Amino acid sequence: MNIKRVMIVGTMIVAISFGGTAWGKPALNASPVAKWSATSVADKDDLLKALNQSSDEELYDALYDGKSLMDIAEESGGNIVSVIDLQVSQLTEQLDQRLASGSITRQQYAAQKAELKEIVTQSVMTSFG
Repeated sequence: MNIKRVMIVGTMIVAISFGGTAWGKPALNASPVAKWSATSVADKDDLLKALNQSSDEELYDALYDGKSLMDIAEESGGNIVSVIDLQVSQLTEQLDQRLASGSITRQQYAAQKAELKEIVTQSVMTSFG
């Protein structure tokens, strides 16, 4: 299981589902999951640390039980601001790569980047269970 990918895909699903934003426009040309970069151990450890979780399984179980990242952080003494910052950083890196590869325009990049923190913040409060 790749918890970073689960978090990013969940965030992107929420982002794409918001109508009227640059994320939901058909011109987005979202990259398939298979093209996303591999998770490094450091990124996974950073997420677990921010949520104060001891393992991938502990986090997965909490998500499977329908808890939001906000719920998990509050219950375990984690730092939700760190979770948001980590996700924004990772998604910004992916946007940078997509801009560099030409899969999105500068206008799409600017619009998506401008909304990124708000969308990630909303997604951490949302349960997917």
